[in-house]
Amino acid sequence: MFKTTKPHQIISSTLQIHTSFIQMKPIKTKAQSSSSSSTLNPYQESSPNIKSTPEIEKKYVHRVYDAIAPHFSATRFAKWPKVSSFLNNLPSGSVVLDAGCGNGKYLGLNSTCYFIGCDISAPLVKICSDRGHEVLVADCVNLPYRDGYGDAVISIAVLHHLSSEDRRRKAIEEMVRSVRIGGLVLITVWAVEQEDGGLVNKWTPLTGKYLAEWVGPGSPRVRSASSVSLESIPESEVSVSNEDVEGFGNVSSVKEDEGDKKDKQQEYFVPWHLPYHRAEVSGASAGAVENGLARKDDQKGAIVYDRYYHVFGEGELERLVSGMQNAVIVDKFYDKSNWCVILEKTS
Repeated sequence: MFKTTKPHQIISSTLQIHTSFIQMKPIKTKAQSSSSSSTLNPYQESSPNIKSTPEIEKKYVHRVYDAIAPHFSATRFAKWPKVSSFLNNLPSGSVVLDAGCGNGKYLGLNSTCYFIGCDISAPLVKICSDRGHEVLVADCVNLPYRDGYGDAVISIAVLHHLSSEDRRRKAIEEMVRSVRIGGLVLITVWAVEQEDGGLVNKWTPLTGKYLAEWVGPGSPRVRSASSVSLESIPESEVSVSNEDVEGFGNVSSVKEDEGDKKDKQQEYFVPWHLPYHRAEVSGASAGAVENGLARKDDQKGAIVYDRYYHVFGEGELERLVSGMQNAVIVDKFYDKSNWCVILEKTS
């Protein structure tokens, strides 16, 4: 196992060890790019900009998780029984890919399998590496594995951080592409239908002008894949409450337009409270407050970061994969306020 202190060394060391699993993808010119398709074809892109990260993800997902990585990791140790059962029932010797591995709490769970994790956050990848796991920095919409490399893929609480339907679909395509025929893919996402019915009301809904800046025309579930600029929510429209449980808590509430109330709200900012006493607050977090990425909450004694979520309605995850020609849903279930599916690659 390698040890490292710099993100680029993590990538370099991992690639030197596992060059056989890296996907060497041909470069396409604009004229050669595949046209969009309603089916999940692993060799077609549904948008020419599908791999271009929208600004909302850069600011409210990537930069936030980079900033809170040590504290986030310290609160993420409990393993979901359903995920553990899935991993423990895989055949001995299986190669398992974790797309969006976070702090790596599932890596190595089944000692008879070989795990490789990836995450977009270099600080989280470093935490995994320091724990002796095989990991690399990668985007889930562009996984670096060759076709059919893995026996199984897990994606736990990742897809809901992608801001467009095209990007969510592309991430699923990449997972299916990366497993062998007969391989399995387990995906879990946050649900609109939370077990605690009042929890959603405590999040910050993206409504009005904020939603209009990056939501594409038509259905509110279909968003533009192009990058946009987002400003922080003005303080005049924000009120913060006093509850905080394991990094989560009640968050600012934004006034909704009457038209927005007609649709089920699925786009939210969910806060992360980084206590003042944490070591990481002294440096980067001070700058984050100055540039609008975070805000101070003296009442709670914390720096508050907002994280973007698209929470999934019942049946939405199944609809995303319903047109797949090379995989089928073998199980679907609701577990602990999450919608979950297991796919099997068929061709």
